[in-house]
Amino acid sequence: MNSRIYTGYVTHQRTGPVRNRFRYRIYFTYLDLAELGELDRTLRRFSYNRAGVFSFHDRDHGPRDGSALRPWIDGLLARAGIDLDGGAVRLLTFPRVLGFRFYPVSLWYCFHRDGTPRAVLAEVHNTVGDRHNYLLHNGGAPFDWSGSPEAVKAFWVSPFIPVGDARYVFHFTEPGETLSLSLLDYVHGELVLTASLDLAAEPLTDPALMRRLWRRGPMSAVAFALILWQFVRLLSKGARFLGHTPPPAEETSL
Repeated sequence: MNSRIYTGYVTHQRTGPVRNRFRYRIYFTYLDLAELGELDRTLRRFSYNRAGVFSFHDRDHGPRDGSALRPWIDGLLARAGIDLDGGAVRLLTFPRVLGFRFYPVSLWYCFHRDGTPRAVLAEVHNTVGDRHNYLLHNGGAPFDWSGSPEAVKAFWVSPFIPVGDARYVFHFTEPGETLSLSLLDYVHGELVLTASLDLAAEPLTDPALMRRLWRRGPMSAVAFALILWQFVRLLSKGARFLGHTPPPAEETSL
């Protein structure tokens, strides 16, 4: 099985205009789309498209209409000139836990049949229900893990960081026994936020899932509560509240 659990830390460091830092324990499921049916059959604590202690639902991602995710991601990749030739697509995301769902960021790792990475799709949600995708790729050529792909920031996430004249710089490692990601948020050329994930893998089993629940709680609910707590902290430090900006008309930045 290529599917697994990743456990580790998320770190945020705001360097301006108000300084703030936090580091929390976190866990994700890393799900091979081709293995979802088998996971549903073989695990008691994980369910696919049905209620369970831990569950994954097609309608929470991609087109969000309950349709199969693989045709959707293949179609999106084709718009950018990318053909996986049947290769694997694996999704790093919070699971639903006890029915609660919240997905600050989910990462789609897209591999060609020959095993080379061809794209990473960052699927971003904010706390008011909006969403936007950033497709990071080399136009169909193999994706360079040592590179630093960039994207124009088009989507409101933080009420303290503006969207205009802003860009993201990403750094990824290949998912393996460990997985790392860093995101640098620049506004008017100045670095204002660095966010990072540092994770370690373990097999996706019923005991592993339940250990995560007992030790860290329902991850998406915990993450939502911690985001609200950091919002209060930033207000108390004098951060300027900028308000909500509607999402762009185009759901994916290619």
